[in-house]
Amino acid sequence: MASTNQQGDPQSSSFSEDWRQRILIPTILAGVVGGGVGLVSKHRKVHGLANISAAYASNLAIVTGCYCGAREFVRATRKTGTDDLLNSAVAGFGSGAILGRLQGGRYGAYRYSLIFAVAGTAADFAALKLGPKLRNFSESMFDKKTGSLKLPEWFPIQILDEEALAAKKAREEKLYSQRAIGKLSKEES
Repeated sequence: MASTNQQGDPQSSSFSEDWRQRILIPTILAGVVGGGVGLVSKHRKVHGLANISAAYASNLAIVTGCYCGAREFVRATRKTGTDDLLNSAVAGFGSGAILGRLQGGRYGAYRYSLIFAVAGTAADFAALKLGPKLRNFSESMFDKKTGSLKLPEWFPIQILDEEALAAKKAREEKLYSQRAIGKLSKEES
C-alpha cells in the first residue's frame, strides 16, 4: 500500500503501520492451524494429545513468523508494495535457509529454502487472488443499512422489514380466518 509524504512523493508504507495484519495475525492463525493438525495427528497417541498439539502449533507459528518477518524485511529493503511476489520468494528462500540450516545442516538448508520459497510464494499468490473475492463475499453477507448479518433468501429464518412483516401478518390473519370458517362449517354438518 503506497502512501504519500508531505511533499506528495509516493513512498511505501512503513513497517509499523500494518505489522499486526501482515505478521502477527498470520502467525497466530498458523499456531491455531498447527494445534488443529496436532489434534488429528497419528502421533497423538504416542506423544500425548497436548504435547503433540503444542509442538505442531509452536513449530508452525515459528515458521510463519520467520517467513512473514523476512517478507516484511525484504519489502522494506526493496521499497516495494505488499503485493510483490518477488518479496515472497526471497523471504521464503532466506527464512527456509536459516531454519533449514538449524534443523538439518547444509542439505536441510537447500531443501527448506526451496520448499519455503515455493510454498510461501504460492500462499501469497493465492491470498492476492482470493482477497478481493473474499471481500466481496463478506460485503454480500452484511446489510449495509443496518450492519447486521444478511441471510440468504433460501434460509428458513428471515429478518423482515415493516412492509414484509405487515404482509406476513395479513396472510396469517387471512389463513386463520379461513381455518376458523372451515372449522365452523365442519361443526355445523
